[in-house]
Amino acid sequence: MASQPADLLSTALALPAKERAKIAHELLLSLDDGADADAAEAWVAELEQRARDVRSGSVATEDRASIKSRLAGRWRRR
Repeated sequence: MASQPADLLSTALALPAKERAKIAHELLLSLDDGADADAAEAWVAELEQRARDVRSGSVATEDRASIKSRLAGRWRRR
């Protein structure tokens, strides 16, 4: 079995896409070890608050077409 990082990477890159995705997912999850234990709850609370804001009409929303057009304009100007 490969023991050096470059060898591991080379071996992983030779795998089918589905297997690479599975490995990438597990590696990303491993980076969260020791992360703020309350982070997930805080994100849920934030998303719920944003949803309430949208439903109540207290925030302005924008349709997909106008967002797409605005972003395309930004890219053209670069």
